[in-house]
Amino acid sequence: MIVLPEFDKVAIQIGPLAVHWYGLTWMIGFLAAYWLMRIRGARTDPPWSSDAVGELVLFYSVLGALLGGRLGYVLFYGLEAWSEDLLWPLKIWQGGLSFHGGLLGVIAAMALYGHRHRRNFWDIADTCAPAVPIALGSVRIGNFINGELPGRITDVPWGVVVEGQGAVARHPSQLYQAFCEGVILWAVLWVYAGKPRKRGAVSAVFLMAYGTLRCFTEIFREPDAHIGFDLAGAVTRGQLLSIPLIILGALLWWRAVRGRGI
Repeated sequence: MIVLPEFDKVAIQIGPLAVHWYGLTWMIGFLAAYWLMRIRGARTDPPWSSDAVGELVLFYSVLGALLGGRLGYVLFYGLEAWSEDLLWPLKIWQGGLSFHGGLLGVIAAMALYGHRHRRNFWDIADTCAPAVPIALGSVRIGNFINGELPGRITDVPWGVVVEGQGAVARHPSQLYQAFCEGVILWAVLWVYAGKPRKRGAVSAVFLMAYGTLRCFTEIFREPDAHIGFDLAGAVTRGQLLSIPLIILGALLWWRAVRGRGI
C-alpha cells in the first residue's frame, strides 16, 4: 500500500484570502474546457468566436454546473438533511455537488444560450461535449486532494492510506474517475467527433460513454455513508443515476444515425 501525508486543502494563502485546491481544480477545468471549445468551435460552420465561447463556457456553463450541481445534490443525496434544515441547501460552504445535477444544469444553460443566440441546441451540445471531460477529470483530482468520495477498502498494492483519514488502504477511486472521465472519455469523444457526424450523435456518445465509465468506477468507490446501496444492495446511487444516461444516449444515437440527425 501507499501511505500519503494528509493534504493541505488550501493551495494559496495570502493573508485572510485562501484559495482551496478544490476551487482551483474547478477553475483549471473550465479554462481547459474553454481552450478545447475554442479548437472545436473554430471548425464548425459558422465558427464560434472567442467571445461566444467565453460567454457559453465561462458564464452560462459555470452557473449551470454550480446551480444544477447543488440542486442535484439536494434532490439526489440530501433530502433527509433538507427535511431537518430548510435552509441547508443554501449552506454551500458545507459542500455537496452532484455531477448529474450539474449535467442537467449545463443542459439548461446551453438551451438558454441557444434560445438567446438562435443556435440549435444539439449543435451547441455536440460542439461542447468533447471539451467537457477535461473539466470532469480536473474536479476529480480536487476530490482526491480534499479526501472526498473515498474508495472502498482494498489490499491491492496501490491501495492508498492518507494520514488523518483512517488507517486502512483504499482504492484511489477519485483518480480512477479522473482517468476514466477525464482521459478516456475525452479520447473517445475527440476521436469520434473528429469526423462529420449526424446532429446529436456526439452528445449521445457522451451520455453512453460517461454513464458506462461512471458505472464501472463506482465499483471501487465507497457508497455515500448516509445512503448506502440502492435496489436491495445491488447498485450505488451514482450507478442508479448513470444507467438512464446510457439508455437515453443509446436511444438518441440510434435516432441520430438512422436519419439526418436529431
